[in-house]
Amino acid sequence: MKPPAIRRSRNFPPQSGVTMVLMALSMVAILAMAALSIDVVTLYLANAEAQRSADTAALAAARVLSISGITGDPTNSGAINPWQQACALATSVATAVATQNTMGGIALLPAQVTVTFPNNSDTQFCTASGPNLAFGVNPLVTVKVQRTDLPTFFARIWGRRGASVSATATAEAFNSSNSGNVGNTITGKITPVQPRCVKPWIVPNQDPGQPAGCTAGGCAPFVNNSDGSISNPGIMVNNTPPGVVGRTFDLLPDCKPGSGGPCATSGAGNTVLPPQANVGPGTPNLQYVPGQLPASFTAVPSCAGSDFQEAVAGCDQTTVYHCGSDTQQSTVDLGQNGVKSDSVIGGQCLIGATGDGLDVGQDSLDPSSYPYKIKAGSANLLGVSTDSVITSSNSIVSLPIYDSANDNGTFSGTGTSSVHIIGFLQVFMNSVNSGNNSLNVTVLNVAGCGNGNNPTGAAVSGTSPVPVRLIKFP
Repeated sequence: MKPPAIRRSRNFPPQSGVTMVLMALSMVAILAMAALSIDVVTLYLANAEAQRSADTAALAAARVLSISGITGDPTNSGAINPWQQACALATSVATAVATQNTMGGIALLPAQVTVTFPNNSDTQFCTASGPNLAFGVNPLVTVKVQRTDLPTFFARIWGRRGASVSATATAEAFNSSNSGNVGNTITGKITPVQPRCVKPWIVPNQDPGQPAGCTAGGCAPFVNNSDGSISNPGIMVNNTPPGVVGRTFDLLPDCKPGSGGPCATSGAGNTVLPPQANVGPGTPNLQYVPGQLPASFTAVPSCAGSDFQEAVAGCDQTTVYHCGSDTQQSTVDLGQNGVKSDSVIGGQCLIGATGDGLDVGQDSLDPSSYPYKIKAGSANLLGVSTDSVITSSNSIVSLPIYDSANDNGTFSGTGTSSVHIIGFLQVFMNSVNSGNNSLNVTVLNVAGCGNGNNPTGAAVSGTSPVPVRLIKFP
C-alpha cells in the first residue's frame, strides 16, 4: 500500500472553530457599518431637505414683505401699523411654504416651523406698534425648521430610535433707498439695484399725487436725488394720504398725438417735453418717455406684435437699467413710432385684458385694507379660480425713474438721449384705456439710489426693484 501523498503534520493543532468566530464577528462589524452608513445618509438627506425648506420659506416670506410695500414706510409711522399686518402675513406664508415640504419622507408640521424677524425689537410675535420700529428698512425674516423625532432604521440596535435635524435660513427684502446711511449694513455709499424685465416706460422723478408739492416747475420727487431716500414715505389705504405706497394715477405717453407718430419735440405736436406730472385733465397723471429697445426679448406672449409691444408684454433682459451709479446711463429714444398705441396693446397683452377698464380678464388689486390683496382674473395663467388671492401677477411691473431735475436739458428733439436712472417704481397695472392711450397704475413700492453718490459693491439683482435674497445673519 502506497503512503498518502500529503501527510498530516503531527505538529498542526486540530480545528478549534476560531475561524468561524472571527467570521461571525466580522459580519457583525460589517453589518453595523452598513447600518450606520444607511442612517447617516438618511440624516444627510433629511438635513438637505430641511435646509431647502427653510430657504424656500424664508424667500417666500421676504417676497411677501417686498410686494407689501412695507419698505415704503421705513419708520412704521403710519396709523395702520403696517408692521403688524406685514409680519402676520409673512409668518403665515413662511409656515405654509415650509409645511409643503417633507423631512425624512414626512411632511413638516406648523409646530416644527419657527419664524422670527431679527432686525426688529419684536423678533417673533406680530404685536409691536408705534413709530421707529425700523422694520421697514431692509426687513429680515428668519425661518427655522426642526424635527426631533426623525426615525432611524438600524441605529435602533443601540437603542437610538429618533434623531434631531434642523436648518435655519434668513432672507432680506432689500430696498436701496438711503441704503448708505441706514439698514442692516451702514456703508456710507448706496448699494445699487438692477431689476430684470423692466418696462420701457421711463418716468420723471415727480410724484403726481402730491398737489401741494406741485408747481410750474413740476411736483415733489419720488426719491431724493442725493441719498435715494423716499421723499413721501408711508402706506395709504384707499388712496388716502399720507404716503406714496398705494398711490393710484394714470401713465400717459409724452408723444405726438396719433398712434403712428414718433415721440418728438413740442414743435412736432407734443403737449409737454420733457415729461411732467399732472398734465391736462384726468389728474393725477404722469407722463413717460420710451426707452431704447434691445434686439430681442424673452417670454413674449403671442398677442404682442411690434418691437415696443414685445418689450412691454415680454421681458427685456438686455437693456440694463442700473440704479445708483453716476456713470451708468440709460437711453431715451424719442424717435420711436407707435409708442402710444403699442403701450396700450402691449399692456393689454401683458395683463390679459380683453379691452378697456377693469374686470376684463386681468388680475385686480384691492387697496381697501393693508396688506393689499391681489385677486386673480379670469385670464390668470396660474390655474386658480377667479378672485382667488394670489401673491404673483403679470400686472406687477417695474418702471425706471430718471433724474428729471438734472437731465431734462439733455433731451434730443427727435433721437436718443442719455438719462441717469436714480430709482424704480414697482406698480400694479389696474387697467388700460385706448381712448387716451393711458395706463392706470397703483404704486406698490419705491426704490431710490440717488445720483452722484457712488455705489458700493455689485448691484443687487432680482425680478423686483426691492429684490429678495438669502443672507448670513448675524
